[in-house]
Amino acid sequence: MSDQVGDERAVESTRRRLTKRQADTVRGLTDVAVEELREVGYAGLTIRGVAARQGVAPATVYAYFSSKNHLVTEIFWRRLRELPETATAGSPVERVVRALRDIASLVSAEPELAAACTAAMLGDDPDVRYLRERIGLEWRRRLGAALGSAARPEVLPALEISLGGALLHAGLGYGSYDRMADLLESSARLIVR
Repeated sequence: MSDQVGDERAVESTRRRLTKRQADTVRGLTDVAVEELREVGYAGLTIRGVAARQGVAPATVYAYFSSKNHLVTEIFWRRLRELPETATAGSPVERVVRALRDIASLVSAEPELAAACTAAMLGDDPDVRYLRERIGLEWRRRLGAALGSAARPEVLPALEISLGGALLHAGLGYGSYDRMADLLESSARLIVR
């Protein structure tokens, strides 16, 4: 066990615990997958293309990711986990707005990644389902911390639905990812007040 990395974020993987070397491999694969997405979009993204860009065999990618949906969902999960905690100053609505804007920022600057995340997270692959649950729990944790303990119990699920709906709305092409943060702020102000 001495070759295991101590930091949970570095070793966290859907499929198994990772050594430092394996964690570096996964980090490299997720980084090149983002580059590949920028160039070819979600429809053109393949495990074979990611492997070629990284200079490894496709079997190496499949050792860590069961599908391209799993790979893309892992990218979103890792970025979500890397977000700094939302500041605790301000009113509950101000804190919630900051938390929602932080989450929206994960995808708003990179429309190809955003579209890929929306499509990938709807997949039924068991590894995607597992990550989707983790993502939902992280959203709940962040939004719950921003709300504080005095919030009515129905407020948190309403915010979660608003966030998920905003991602889906933009992913379906009904709005832009850039505009999503503003729409989430409006929704949060209605829900939290």
